[in-house]
Amino acid sequence: MKLIKKHYNFTLFEPFIIIAFWVLLFASPLLFGRFENQIEWDEVYTVWINYLPLLGLFLVNRFVLLPKLFFKQKKAFYFITTSLIILVISATIYKMDGRLNEPNFPPQRAERMSENRSPPMFQERNFPPPSNQGRNKNPKPIPLYANFLILAILVVGFDAGLQISMRWANLEQEKVTIEKESVENQLAFLKNQVSPHFFMNTLNNIHALVDIDAEESKKAIIKLSNLMRHLLYDSEEKMTPIKKEIEFINSYIELMKLRFSDKVKINVKIPLEIPNKSIPPLLFTSLLENAFKHGISYKEASFINISLSFIEGQLQFSIENSNHPKKDNEASGIGIENTKKRLALLFKDNFDFNISETTAIYKVNLNIPL
Repeated sequence: MKLIKKHYNFTLFEPFIIIAFWVLLFASPLLFGRFENQIEWDEVYTVWINYLPLLGLFLVNRFVLLPKLFFKQKKAFYFITTSLIILVISATIYKMDGRLNEPNFPPQRAERMSENRSPPMFQERNFPPPSNQGRNKNPKPIPLYANFLILAILVVGFDAGLQISMRWANLEQEKVTIEKESVENQLAFLKNQVSPHFFMNTLNNIHALVDIDAEESKKAIIKLSNLMRHLLYDSEEKMTPIKKEIEFINSYIELMKLRFSDKVKINVKIPLEIPNKSIPPLLFTSLLENAFKHGISYKEASFINISLSFIEGQLQFSIENSNHPKKDNEASGIGIENTKKRLALLFKDNFDFNISETTAIYKVNLNIPL
């Protein structure tokens, strides 16, 4: 698989696009205004004031309507609400626009034309009066409410399209990151977590069982085979059934028991009814390996308690072990940190991962949605 090493955060480009858009919009009266000698700032200020409702609509759409409605799967309500807001503002501008009530001609000129529709010189010679078509060639300006209506649709469409594009780009970037992180975690797990020493010790224990209990040794070989199959094949999938993950946990625990005496108390509490749902593979492997690696002492009494439950759409995993003093050169916490990073990539903020530690007990609680 080809991995992309260089990533871009597309959300950093969004503010620059928005600033450039509004700078260009407010600069348009200066860029496209018809000023003969000098800039008529009164007209420019008037245009800027007329843009203020657009800016308010943009801010409401960006920080309220889109995040609270459109991206919360309430698209129909979003379109209705946005349309009503635009229509209300347009109606308000329509009522406040005094230019709609102005006559087409100045009052004095209109009175003169009503008293004498044609100049005297044309009346005396009985010539038809000249046409008035060329007198008012300048078209009326677009009404403010119509101008706002057009620009409001463009601004809302621009903002919605920009946010959708940015979210899509970031989602695609996160998918690449998750795939890369998943591959790296699987490789790190195969290389470091399930070390060759574990397999050698397990095979030696199975070899010793052959002469003592042939049936038990066969079962151990089957468990080891199932564990390797899950590591090499099932873990390549993005999601795996919870039942398979539990089978992996049980096989892992049974194989680890071959290495320890009865002084090590291992308690596993898993419900009989397992929901028919899937989770990302190998979520608990680092936690299991960490507990067996640091929670068991060959000189002192040790314990490991593992609990798995399903409550209100949540998978709750808990593992606690006896806390023994670590050696000075003993590295710890790498598997835990990798688990935290992977959980953050997979579930964002929608998970709970808590660690509590005393002088006697080290406990990890993990809750993820199903």
